[in-house]
Amino acid sequence: MALSKDEQKVLAARHAVDTLIKNGKIFSGMKIGLGTGSTALPAVKRLAEKIQDGTLKDIKAVSTSFQTTLACEELGIPVYTLNDKAINGSLDLAIDGADEIGPDNTLIKGGGAALLREKIIAYSAKEFAIVADESKDVKDHGTKFPLPVEIISEARVPVIQALEKLGASCVLREGVKKAGPVITDNGNMIIDCTWKSPVDPFDLEDRINRITGVVECGFFTKIKPLVFIAQAAGNVVER
Repeated sequence: MALSKDEQKVLAARHAVDTLIKNGKIFSGMKIGLGTGSTALPAVKRLAEKIQDGTLKDIKAVSTSFQTTLACEELGIPVYTLNDKAINGSLDLAIDGADEIGPDNTLIKGGGAALLREKIIAYSAKEFAIVADESKDVKDHGTKFPLPVEIISEARVPVIQALEKLGASCVLREGVKKAGPVITDNGNMIIDCTWKSPVDPFDLEDRINRITGVVECGFFTKIKPLVFIAQAAGNVVER
């Protein structure tokens, strides 16, 4: 019987944590960044299980969102910030999910509006691991899952105009069960962008981030992650 997407997410997360422990990439005393969303949270839970059974000790976590911080508090994982002396601005590993994974392990992230903190933490880590279900594995970026761009609210109109010059169709993300736009954990807005044809994420990450008023975009190309993709057949592909 084929696994559902939710079952794939749990499988990918558990397999990734167990494999990373087995391969010595998760170890006692490490500093680890923990991601946000429906695939990252099962990884947080698996990490907590390994702490509770004594496999791991003295784990110091840095969270990418309020959601993940609350989960860590409930599961008993100590949470720090990158600025704490115990972390000192760098991490051994970050684990997160992704909205799209390209052939070169390029990513689109930010479906949960946590892309800024996710990128700060990913780019501050020595190694980066991604867990995902098979629907996130794509041939190219730009035409399907919208690229999130976090912006300063006062710059909304000029930023949209600049993004449109790059060929993007732009939509201000609206809240669910909240009137008005989504406001990120950092107090900013999100513009979701799509293109008529596939785009080069390596080029666009830099071009979008140079627009005045843009805080960060959801392309992740500066660090190549180790990717764990669970498939409906019940296996996990590593690449």
